[in-house]
Amino acid sequence: MTLRAAGRTSLVDSVVEQLRAQLADGEWAVGDRIPTEHELAQQLGVGRNTVREAVRVLVHSGLLESRQGNGTFVRSTADPAAVLQGVRHAGARDVLELRAALEAEAARLAAVRRDTHDLLRLRAALATLREEGDRAADADLAFHFAVVEAAHNTAFREVYRFFSAQVHEVLVTALGDRSMPPVDIDAHEALVAAIEAADAEAAEAAARELLRVPLEVVSALAAGGSSGADDSSGTGAGAGAGR
Repeated sequence: MTLRAAGRTSLVDSVVEQLRAQLADGEWAVGDRIPTEHELAQQLGVGRNTVREAVRVLVHSGLLESRQGNGTFVRSTADPAAVLQGVRHAGARDVLELRAALEAEAARLAAVRRDTHDLLRLRAALATLREEGDRAADADLAFHFAVVEAAHNTAFREVYRFFSAQVHEVLVTALGDRSMPPVDIDAHEALVAAIEAADAEAAEAAARELLRVPLEVVSALAAGGSSGADDSSGTGAGAGAGR
């Protein structure tokens, strides 16, 4: 596939999109070194500064990796930004259902694999949640990430870290909506207790229970035509509230 010359408007964005397309089409495989700035600039008909900025964007998004003195290499051909954009446009109920699936399995694994450090971290996260209140989005997200960390699964942790950016956004919106239930502190306590007891089934059930009420509320709001819970808007109130 031949790169086409970029137009004069939005040059950096144009180059970014063309390079993304090259990666998606398999022009370069993971581990390959891409052409130099000079070569890309000639192919695209733009300046080297424009190419440099576009490459920097793709390095930041995780698609490319810059190695000092060696050039720039392909780190991934799957654009995580595109996935996140898809999640961003998902409905509130969809986001909650995905969270339930991810967090239930994480809790089950955590009950089997947790160590002393994990338990201390979970107790500390729970204490912070109690101190900051039942509508503290940051504290709630930190608690759930502590559960995922206790699962000791690198792939799981990275997927949840990526997904948590969207979770945080909808949490901040949803927890400010008083029509949504507040975070259930006691339910969080039950989850920690199950993980401490190494009871995988109880931990999985507790994780699902944390999201049961928010899911019911979002479904009810959607059925009633509330714009905040409309399945067409993942960023509406309720997309991640009150566990």
